[in-house]
Amino acid sequence: DRILCKDCFCTEFEEDVHLGIVENHVFTPGDLVAVGVSGGKDSTVLLHVLHTLNARHQYGIQLHLLSADEGISGYRDNSLETVYANARTYELPLTVVAYKELFGWTMNEIHQAIGKKNNCTYCGVLRRKALDVGAQRINATKLAMGHNADDYAETVLMNVCRGDIGRMERCTDMTTGGPESGTVTRVKPLKYV
Repeated sequence: DRILCKDCFCTEFEEDVHLGIVENHVFTPGDLVAVGVSGGKDSTVLLHVLHTLNARHQYGIQLHLLSADEGISGYRDNSLETVYANARTYELPLTVVAYKELFGWTMNEIHQAIGKKNNCTYCGVLRRKALDVGAQRINATKLAMGHNADDYAETVLMNVCRGDIGRMERCTDMTTGGPESGTVTRVKPLKYV
């Protein structure tokens, strides 16, 4: 119930993220963190906040941008420009993994083959796999994603509607996967914001 100026809001937001990172032991000094970036607002905020907090609180982590090129004409082209601009702005390395290279298909080609039904499902599954492969290629120890409190709320509601109790338990974790599951550990530092 407080009104904050822009600077105070940003500082409080950043410190809320920092508190979540520290309390959940998200990073270890020496981690190579692949930051999943799409060019959208959530991943751009994630990049900015991790870059800022790493400098401010000396986490001792290295950041490496990681993006998936789904091969969606007129959509991914524009957002990848933002990804490349962010890599230049933050002077961070960037790896882009393309669906065509990994899976032999672009999303445009999948759409042509199957029509409109389930495109988002296919794309989501392939994006997860592409980011995992990309993170493994660069030897990342963590893969940071821009999921925030709204995303968590949506996921919980979807799982309640489906009656998927098993997923309900996993869907609220800040850290998922890891070497024991054959993936790079996924972390979601924006969980509480």
